[in-house]
Amino acid sequence: MTLDLLQMVGFGLVATFLALLIKEQQPAFAFLLTLFVGAMLFFFLMDYIEAALTMLDDLANHANIEPVYLETMLKIIGIAYVAEFGAQLARDADEGTIAAKIELAGKVLIFVMAIPIFRTLLETVLSLLPGA
Repeated sequence: MTLDLLQMVGFGLVATFLALLIKEQQPAFAFLLTLFVGAMLFFFLMDYIEAALTMLDDLANHANIEPVYLETMLKIIGIAYVAEFGAQLARDADEGTIAAKIELAGKVLIFVMAIPIFRTLLETVLSLLPGA
């Protein structure tokens, strides 16, 4: 795991150095390099993501948690990461306004997806109160 991290950081730093060198002459190519490196780093992490999802699924099964809640939580986490990744790419392209809109879209989607969980939690709390 440590070796993988060092390889990913090394890959990222080499790409950063190259992007800085290229940016002055070919800014569009530097942006494409940044996009490519971001995608490659994500693909490097796929095995770890799969292992984490498997562990979460096992924990949820042992705790008798409804699968729909785990799926919703994972979707929310996925939305947060994708929105952050998209916003970072927009910022790298000097498009701060677009980055802000991507972040807003992610937050709204997270809020919408969290409503059913919040509703269930509220119903559970109300059912525990006397006289409810």
